[in-house]
Amino acid sequence: MLGSFVLLWICICLLFFFLKVNRPPNFPPGPQPIPIFGNLLHLSLGNPMKDLEKLAKRYGNVFSLYIGGRPAVILNGLESMKEALVTRAADFAGRPQDLMINHVTEGKGVILVDYGSNWKEHRRFALMTLKNFGLGKQSMEERILGEISHLIAPLAKNVGKSMNPQVLFHNAASNIICLVLFGSRYDYNDEFLKTFVRLYTENAKIANGPWAMLYDTLPMLRHLPLPFQKAFQNAICCRQMSLGLVTQHKETRIPGAPRDFIDSYLDELDKRGEDGSSFSEAQLIMYVLDLHFAGTDTTSNTLLTAFLYLMTHPEIQERCQQEIDTVLEGKEHASFEDRHRMPYTQAVTHESQRIANTVPLSVFHSTTRDTEVMGYSIPKGTLIIPNLTSVLSEEGQWKFPHEFNPLNFLNEQGEFEKPEAFMPFSAGPRMCLGEGLARMELFLIMVTLLRRFKFVWPEDAGEPDYTPVFGVTLSPKPYRLGVRLRGN
Repeated sequence: MLGSFVLLWICICLLFFFLKVNRPPNFPPGPQPIPIFGNLLHLSLGNPMKDLEKLAKRYGNVFSLYIGGRPAVILNGLESMKEALVTRAADFAGRPQDLMINHVTEGKGVILVDYGSNWKEHRRFALMTLKNFGLGKQSMEERILGEISHLIAPLAKNVGKSMNPQVLFHNAASNIICLVLFGSRYDYNDEFLKTFVRLYTENAKIANGPWAMLYDTLPMLRHLPLPFQKAFQNAICCRQMSLGLVTQHKETRIPGAPRDFIDSYLDELDKRGEDGSSFSEAQLIMYVLDLHFAGTDTTSNTLLTAFLYLMTHPEIQERCQQEIDTVLEGKEHASFEDRHRMPYTQAVTHESQRIANTVPLSVFHSTTRDTEVMGYSIPKGTLIIPNLTSVLSEEGQWKFPHEFNPLNFLNEQGEFEKPEAFMPFSAGPRMCLGEGLARMELFLIMVTLLRRFKFVWPEDAGEPDYTPVFGVTLSPKPYRLGVRLRGN
């Protein structure tokens, strides 16, 4: 018996010796990976952010981990992030293609597509089309203000009470992007809207959760009936819903007179014909899902974070309201241009984005060629994880890196000033497509609601818990929003 145990132990040691992972020359340092499992045991499956912080303190702002047998480099701090994503932008602009999230999206869309001509022409098309439908213009502002009128109604019904704002903000953000993509908005009780929001919310938590980490680390588990299969089922439902929208548009559109993004893409398909480009109906189906998710989840979670902190920091809320009242006196509603006369309120909206830290690990990148960062050699195809959390709370970059304080965005004269380390949308060529839309939404929604309502932490709610729920996007834990009508 003892001999068998010793023999088994020797076999295990030999297996680990022959399968030992050796880092490439001059590769960033990091903890020793275990064969097959990589550094899985070095990270909390539920939320690895604290573990990444500890590893950065030990190994430096650029360190490496292994996801199974695959090397990954984690970037921390503004200096390394700028060098990789801005200075060497093309080298770090790729996307990994063998993670669960790639398989869920079937390699289509625009967010997760690898760097190259196909991605470039689709991103160019999206930017042009979004601009044509009002991005950065007054027409988009009018769409947002129109949706805010629907957002106000349920809040007004709950004056003197408290309510759960989670679905409310998701619905509003979803409808704003729906108007651009589909040409229509949905009632907040509409089953189509509720289903879309539910599926997106679920997949945002699954995609960076423990089961996704196991899927990416241990490929032999991928076909087993484990909880990550839920993400694939949700994606099938989303694609069917998107297909239904595309089919409706094909039946009702007038070629050359686009009503929305889908019509514009179908016009582009007609123009290109069979030219062998990457434009296709299958691509369109995933494309609109990409844009809808990106335009819904991040904005709604930022709003949830903003009102959580405004409730629990009443002095900041009151100062915002004083500024809003002064600037908007005699005006029917706010406009995006008003932000230039509201430095404090603009500082609060940006501080809400910083604290919300909505996409903590950005969207993973990969290197498109052999390159380097901070003196380390990075081979082509290496997975790159930009830790945006490390920049948004970096010591030395912020006056108050670990607290909610609008002074982070105000200079000594009280003027709005955006620090270089403010990059909630990432940086470089893969920066979020909808940054402009998100900024406009956040400002107009927060100003309009703060002008009309006072938000209070309910007396029976206990102590506020600011610990976010981890996923592709961070979201606050569910809370109750106390609503009061302002005296003016």
